[in-house]
Amino acid sequence: MKPMLYFCFVIVLIRSASGFFEDLDARETSLSYLENDAAATSEPLMVPLTLIQGADSKGAVCLDGTLPGYHIHRGSGSGANSWLIHLEGGGWCNTIRNCVYRKTTRRGSAKFMEKQLPFTGILSNKAEENPDFFNWNRVKLRYCDGASFSGDSQNEGAQLYFRGQRIWLTAMQDLMAKGMQNADQALLSGCSAGGLASILHCDEFRDLFPKTTKVKCLSDAGMFLDAVDVSGGHTLRNMFAGVVSLQEVQKNLPSTCTSQLDPTSCFFPQNLVANIKTPMFLLNAAYDAWQVQASLAPRTADPHGYWSDCKSDHAHCNSSQIQFFQDFRNQMLNAVEVFSKSNENGLFINSCFAHCQSERQDTWYADDSPRIGDKGIAKSVGDWYFDRAALKAIDCPYPCDKTCRNLVFNNDVISEITISQSTRLTFVLPSLLGACLLDVLYIFECAKGFAFCQ
Repeated sequence: MKPMLYFCFVIVLIRSASGFFEDLDARETSLSYLENDAAATSEPLMVPLTLIQGADSKGAVCLDGTLPGYHIHRGSGSGANSWLIHLEGGGWCNTIRNCVYRKTTRRGSAKFMEKQLPFTGILSNKAEENPDFFNWNRVKLRYCDGASFSGDSQNEGAQLYFRGQRIWLTAMQDLMAKGMQNADQALLSGCSAGGLASILHCDEFRDLFPKTTKVKCLSDAGMFLDAVDVSGGHTLRNMFAGVVSLQEVQKNLPSTCTSQLDPTSCFFPQNLVANIKTPMFLLNAAYDAWQVQASLAPRTADPHGYWSDCKSDHAHCNSSQIQFFQDFRNQMLNAVEVFSKSNENGLFINSCFAHCQSERQDTWYADDSPRIGDKGIAKSVGDWYFDRAALKAIDCPYPCDKTCRNLVFNNDVISEITISQSTRLTFVLPSLLGACLLDVLYIFECAKGFAFCQ
């Protein structure tokens, strides 16, 4: 394991009479942190955490009331006036109980945030790893509200502050004062829950700048679909309904959507992307690994474990299970059909079992990175952003793509996670934790220092 994978600890939450904590947010958290993978070609740049002083006076605080923060590495040369803002991912909290738990982690409190983070993939400062954005001002905004930077309420009894929208606004104001107001070009990006946030805030980001500034948005693994799970239920819709209601997200959702649909539906990107005015690029795996694990085939929808082997390794799926995934892919393609008709928008939907491909170096830009045709992800995003080429790349259905970095989970006392044909991370765990991890995806959280299983 590389030195940058600092440390790993797992908290086992004991089953209570009322059952386990919801695990959807934890699973999403884990997969949003694969950028620290062992495929990095060199030691990454470590960037310190900056807390936003005075944010509390504006009510812009994390779940526990601590200051929000970001990591910033300044641009240079031709990129001195170019800005890339990357929104961190990490699930959601949809009940008082799991929001209270969340504020004891880096997803809800600055107390537990890493003091420095590695900048890899789209955040790398090396031209050979990030050819189009390496010398830009690059910022990673930390995620500590649990509602994709969109809530605005609080629960005094539980001492919870749902202030994602205020964190977003205050962070943007702070960065504008630090030079972003002079940007000649800007890109808002995000991964997973941060990818959803980049969709929700894209037009707001555009409005920060004069019309002369080139502004676009990128959503990586943010196309969460309102899909039916393997039991015929709506696992993710139920989760999102809790987030929207608890954190009063509805007041910050686009009126173009809420005037026609209920607030929960307007938290799903499929009902938003066609109405975004700012040019946007959607980067997504057609068989998104988080959605397979936590939305399509969670334990609650598969109590007897019929899908356990299949969702751990797609090679173990039978023909009917593969067809279920193909139907999901078709739903995703239908969801972006209107969006894709705009000449200003871009698409890269590869037929992989992956999640968050812009943060990992081996998926963003490497000799053997995933490709559609002859073009990889970094080149596709760069060509689209700089108007070098139109980019609407949709892969052929599984199993035709041999360039994928598919995620495979071998859950055992020795838990091996294969993230590419040439890269394997091995975590040796006590037998108790091995048993606990039989059906969890979020062991990946170890790659950044914290995980919990339920």
